[in-house]
Amino acid sequence: MNDCHPCPAALLRRWRFATEPATQPAAASGGGASRWPVRRAIPALALLLLLSACGKTADAPGAGGAAAAGPGGGMPPPPTVGVMTVKLGPVGLRSELPGRLEAWRTAQVRARSAGIVLQREFVEGAPVKAGQVLFQLDAAPYQAAQASAQAQLARAEAGLAQAQAQQERNRPLADARAISAQEWLLTQTTAKQAVAEVALARSALLSATINLDYATVRAPIAGRVGRALVSEGALVGQGEPTPMALVQQTDPLYVNFSQSSGELLGLRRAFAEGKLKRAAGGDAAELRVVLEDGSDYPRPAKLLFADSSVDAGTGQISLRAALPNPDGLLLPGMFVRVRIVQATAEQGVRVPQQAVTRGGQGDSVLVLGPGNKPMPRPVKVGAALGSDWVVLQGLADGEQVVVDGFQRLRPNLAVTPVPWSPGAAAAAPAAMVGPVVGPASAASAASGTAAASR
Repeated sequence: MNDCHPCPAALLRRWRFATEPATQPAAASGGGASRWPVRRAIPALALLLLLSACGKTADAPGAGGAAAAGPGGGMPPPPTVGVMTVKLGPVGLRSELPGRLEAWRTAQVRARSAGIVLQREFVEGAPVKAGQVLFQLDAAPYQAAQASAQAQLARAEAGLAQAQAQQERNRPLADARAISAQEWLLTQTTAKQAVAEVALARSALLSATINLDYATVRAPIAGRVGRALVSEGALVGQGEPTPMALVQQTDPLYVNFSQSSGELLGLRRAFAEGKLKRAAGGDAAELRVVLEDGSDYPRPAKLLFADSSVDAGTGQISLRAALPNPDGLLLPGMFVRVRIVQATAEQGVRVPQQAVTRGGQGDSVLVLGPGNKPMPRPVKVGAALGSDWVVLQGLADGEQVVVDGFQRLRPNLAVTPVPWSPGAAAAAPAAMVGPVVGPASAASAASGTAAASR
């Protein structure tokens, strides 16, 4: 359309020339002088209509390309995208497995002697020490039994003294054969029976003392005691040991978790083929715990053992770790996630997940090729590390991977790469953004000038 019509500036000059009054002498007749301005105004009106048509043509949808190109025919600047530069190196392959915390030691406090609970000596939920008094039972029957046992022991000891004295008196008589051999044998047997009676009385006293001690219920281990299962006035230990409380040692804690046997088999195969390197420190170089609220527990855990068999019902292998809990922040029974590093990829790189396209045909990323044109590149993706994927194969050192600005990409169109940082989107510089003036704008300006001249 620009080839058919002059430029707006030329049209404006023609319009001004056509509207200027003619500088010639008046005609002899009055009618010739009056028709001259009319004949000069007709071309001016035609030029105005042509100028308006040029403006409408420039605003039409078919003229969008000319408007975008601008009066000078320039192209828009290349879109800006955020890229990251690939730097291969060792990357730990981390697995995140579900787990549950378990108390290091658990002891049920039970009544070992029958009796009435007289007093509770602890605060529920408080830490207790080993041997600390928790409950006090009615000890009167056991005190009486202990006194009776002491009396039995005293009588047995008196009988032993008498038997030993009789044996010493009969010894010289037996040597002189003044008494019969049968009488001497009876004297010796009586002394031995007296010794046995003393031992029996002492054991009865010890039993009575133990039962009396059981009337005072103590904490078997150090830890944190739960709620009281019995109250004052309750009869406990009648016929069977009665549960009274629960004490759990919570520092350290066990972390019980499991791993798929398929994952473990794949790791062992990769170790054998040399694709992965075993993490330092045996089966796990690092073991971290993620709490239920998503926060990381600051203290690392230590792997204790992995089960030697696979659970036939779940196909999982049970593992156990020890986790320090000196502050008492964690409690038994809490669900956690265990992050365990079992292998290291020697030539891997962490790529943000937003840069990786995953599908049925495989995984791919956009890599800047010659002329800064994005090109798809198939890659092999390993485990996830936070918001990143570990790319094991498909990328080389120094390549640039597109991370942000995908909405500005066009097929076979070069881009302007800028370094990408987490949390920051790639944005075009302000200097590249400016007003685009096209034919429609020029036509509007020319129309405004004509109106001002009127």
